[in-house]
This record gives sequence, structure tokens and C-alpha cells, in this order.
Amino acid sequence: MPVADVIPELALLIGAVVIVLGAVLLPHARQGWLAGMALLVLAISLIAILVQWPAAPSLTFSGVWVLDAPASLAKVIILISGGLAVMMSPDWMRSDPRHGEYYALCLFALLGAMVMAAAGDIMELLLGVLLSSAASYPLVAYHRAFAPALEAGMKYFLIGALANALLCIGVVMLFGLVGDTGYRMLSSSLVQSDHLALSVAMGCVVLGLAFKLAAFPAHAWMPDVAQAAPAPVAAMLSVAPKVGAALALARLVALLPGDQGLVWLVAMVSATTMTLGNLAALRQTDVRRLLGWSSVSQSGYALMAVAVIEQGEDAVTALLVFLSAYALANLTAFAVVTHLRGRTDLDDYRGLARAQPLAAVVLIVAMLSLVGIPPLVGFFGKFLLFKVTLEADYAWLAVVAVLNTLVSLYYYLRVAAVMTFQRPTGNVFVLGGASRIALFAGAVLLLVSSLGVEILLNLTFTPLGVWQ
Repeated sequence: MPVADVIPELALLIGAVVIVLGAVLLPHARQGWLAGMALLVLAISLIAILVQWPAAPSLTFSGVWVLDAPASLAKVIILISGGLAVMMSPDWMRSDPRHGEYYALCLFALLGAMVMAAAGDIMELLLGVLLSSAASYPLVAYHRAFAPALEAGMKYFLIGALANALLCIGVVMLFGLVGDTGYRMLSSSLVQSDHLALSVAMGCVVLGLAFKLAAFPAHAWMPDVAQAAPAPVAAMLSVAPKVGAALALARLVALLPGDQGLVWLVAMVSATTMTLGNLAALRQTDVRRLLGWSSVSQSGYALMAVAVIEQGEDAVTALLVFLSAYALANLTAFAVVTHLRGRTDLDDYRGLARAQPLAAVVLIVAMLSLVGIPPLVGFFGKFLLFKVTLEADYAWLAVVAVLNTLVSLYYYLRVAAVMTFQRPTGNVFVLGGASRIALFAGAVLLLVSSLGVEILLNLTFTPLGVWQ
């Protein structure tokens, strides 16, 4: 029955509606209960994904919905990121009069990311991007009395409006070239289409998805959102949309095997994004903004696998392992920031290893995984990226990535040095028990994934799509 194929998504949709009704009916003092409701909904959706994990790739709902292992794993990453973000939120959002509606918006944003990951039709992809964007804009500016949050929300909205318009143009052009929007029909017909029109259409689609990836040239929103949005929102938006968009772009690139123009476009965006992100992060004295630029650079690394996705299972595996590693490390880093009440200036982290040793250790481990230091899971993610890029004869891109990794080591270790070798400047206040649980959960997941990376490799070793 096709409806059973979308139970994870239906769970999020119904759960979001129930939470909206609960926010209307419950008094403000009890709206924190809706965080528990959101976690329950995410758990139900996660269980449904694990139960329906496909043995072989397939298409459902007349070819618009993909059921395969990459989509399932991407959904798991998205749900885990949402779960950790929700766990960070109750203490952070407690005083906000719109506490309850916040969780419904989080579920809608996650639902949009899941739709992107499983889309087998360009109209379905567009629906996922727009749903994710529409739910994310108000989340960024949720603290309306905080001027930087309003500025970040406006920048996010304006860049998103332009990028989504380009995506719509690309989708319309692809439909005009083929007369159909399904990936299966696109795969068999695009090769025979007008090359110039096809290049323009795919270029618009790449630029549109670059916005969700926080990749060049639609990346400028990410540092502002990381710095000024509610910290749990920044954590979620730096991971969930990126996972869905990366897999969606990989599927689209796989539709045109041998199209060197498209591959070179993605490769150049990859190199530019990682270089720009790392160079900008070098100058940051704001830890949250540093993590924002770091997120930009990580998108560049992910695009390496997208550029060589036609290499098959190895490239898909590299992409998903890297996204898993990045998601866990970045969420854990933001969990520490949230637990420390969103402190953002680098000077506020002086001597943190003495004042809050657990938080300091977890943040250092997360940053080392972002760099790619063994034996953490981030090392395996980057190693696989370098491997598939070299095998595809894109040695120059692998060299750029290695040089960028060395650059990133400096600004991550600078934060670690400030926490470890300097004296505290004052008392360090933290949030309540919920943020501490999120911090523990992120650290445990990061360490467990580092120890169980072979299981992760087995889960991701599968063909991408059923139209090839």
C-alpha cells in the first residue's frame, strides 16, 4: 500500500498539527510538554524508517517517491539532528510566549528536508525545498526582540527567495525540455535535449540547492544564522537541510552521466565553498560565527562526492558517511554552545576546561572530528571523500580539500587552546538538565559512530536510485 511508504513523513505532519493544537490549548507554563511530544513524534518516525528499510531501491507513488538505503539513512540523520535540537530547546525557549509553536515549525522544517532526500521527481524536490524554507525563516527570527536575529532572518529570507526562484526556473526548464518531471523520464530524455538549455536549467537547479547546502554563492546566510538565531535552531539548520539537499543534488547529477560540464560546475562550487568557508573562519573571534563558516566549508567537502557521484556505490557511501560524521560533530558542538547559554565570544571560552571540563572536552572532540582526526568518524568521512575523488581523476580537487583541512586545523585548535591554556575570566553559567542531556547524547552518538563506522559503511553501500 503506497501510504505505508510515507508513514515516517505522515508521523511528522500529524505530530506537527497536534503540537499546534496543543500550543493553542495549553497554558504557557505547560507548553514545555510539547517538547516531549515532538521527541515522541521523531521517535515514531525513526522506528517507521527502520521497519521499512528497503532491501532494494524502488519507486512509489507513480515514481515520485524513492525508497532506497541512501534516502533512509539521510532521513535517520535528519531525525537525529531534529531530536538533538529539540532536546536543546526547552530551557532555551522556556520564557518565550510562543514556546509551543516552535516545535511544530521544527517538525515542518525536518519534514521538508526528508522530502528532499526521498524525492524522485523535480516537483517533489521543489515542494521539499519550499516547505523546509518556509518553516525555517520564522525559526531563525524567533526571538523578535533580538535585532541580530531579525537581521539574520531577513538575510536568510532574501537569499532564499532568490535561490528558490532560480530553482523554480530550473525545474520549469527541465519540464519544458522533457515534458515530464519524474527522474526516470528525465534520465532517459535529457541526454537528447538542447545542450545550452539543459546547461542553464541544471545550473539554476545547482544554485537553488546551494542555498539549502549553504554553499557558494548562496552561503552568506549561514554565519549570521549560526551567530544570531536561537542556538538549537542554528544547530538544526546547519545539518538537516544540508543532508536532504546534498542527496537530492547527487540524484540529479546522477541523471546525466558523462556530462563533464555539470561535473565541473559542482567541482568548482565545491572548491570555492570549502576555501571561502575556511579562510573566513580564520578571522572569527565569535565561536558561533566560526561554526557557521565551518558549516559552509563542510558543504564544500560534501560536494566533492556529489561531483563524482557517477562513480557508483563508493561515491554514495563517501557522501553519506561524511554527512553522518559532520552532522554528529556539528550538533555536538552546538549542544555545548547551547548548554553554555549560547555564549559566543571567544574570550568567554577562556579557561573553560577548568570551569566546565566536560563541556570543554566534548567541544574539543567534536571539533577534532570536524577536522578529520583519527580515530573519530570525521576522519573516515574525509578519507572516503579523498579516495573517491582521486579514483575519479580529480586529484586537483583532493589537493584543494587537503590544504583546506590543514587550514581548518588552525582555527579549531585556537578554540581548544583558549579553553585549555588560559585562565577563566569569571563564572560560567549553564542551562538546565535538558541541554546537559543533549550534550551527553551528542557526545555518545559521536563516539559510538566512531567505533561502529563499519556498520555505517554497510548501511550506505547501495546504488543511488532505480532509474540508472
